[in-house]
Amino acid sequence: MTYVPRVALVMVIALLFDMLLGDPPNRFHPTAWMGSLIGVLKRFRPYGNRLAEFMYGLFIVCIGCGLAAGAGWMILVLTSSLPAWSGLLIEALLLSLTISLRGLDRAAGEVQTALEKHNLPEGRRLLAWHLVSRETAQLNESQVAAAAIESVAENASDGIIAPLFFFALGGLPAVFAYRFANTADSMLGYRDPEREWLGKIPARFDDVLNFIPARLAGLFIVLSAPFCGASLGRAWNVMWREAHRTASPNAGVPMSAMAGALGVELEKVGHYQLGQGLRFPNTHGLLRARRLLYVSVWMAALVFLLWSRYVRSG
Repeated sequence: MTYVPRVALVMVIALLFDMLLGDPPNRFHPTAWMGSLIGVLKRFRPYGNRLAEFMYGLFIVCIGCGLAAGAGWMILVLTSSLPAWSGLLIEALLLSLTISLRGLDRAAGEVQTALEKHNLPEGRRLLAWHLVSRETAQLNESQVAAAAIESVAENASDGIIAPLFFFALGGLPAVFAYRFANTADSMLGYRDPEREWLGKIPARFDDVLNFIPARLAGLFIVLSAPFCGASLGRAWNVMWREAHRTASPNAGVPMSAMAGALGVELEKVGHYQLGQGLRFPNTHGLLRARRLLYVSVWMAALVFLLWSRYVRSG
């Protein structure tokens, strides 16, 4: 079995595994193991010295990414002696653990169901539990729907399209290293007194790694719009005009594309407005965002497997 068909098959089977099986319990999930490693390393962090904290953040990223990439390489070595299909299925299963298509869609669907039943408190609770870290207690129904749509767009990038991109680029070692960097950012990349300097390297490194995937995610959302009854032209225009409005250099790209595609305004009060002047979102907009999620992810998988074929043949 040659490299190129294997890449294609692994990505497709991994997506199918994720859609059928979803995420395993934390004790079996590599991201949870990475989080545990970060927690252990964090116990030995220095305090009171900005340079030492900064360098220790660099140490966590280097050690963690190295171990993650090494684990991916070791798995490939061990599975190389197995029958071709056995190794392929193991690789696909492990790749599926780095993506979250079903989990993201299910979380957004639960928020949608709560809002459709006019159970705003439950919608707020589910939004905070599954999708966002912001305070949700004062959000109205439209704001809850908007926050869920934003999360679908942003997580389509770093939770699905980025892992597929890095797998196409460098297989399991690359995608495991990416997932560790992303986990380190989610745990350490905050501007509070405890993590301000410790998290600078994890946060900036994650920004660098997601620079291309985020823009690809925005482009795939734009290109998927006509297949979901959404507007390609408006998606492109809003993304081009407003992607820079978020504090993150990457999150605003897929979110603004989604806002334009759906023709809705997405606002985090006090922080940004995307698609300003468009109508406020509702549960139907959230449903359409979930459809766009699936189409854009499968489009990304197709492009990445064609790209890997071109790179390998070149």
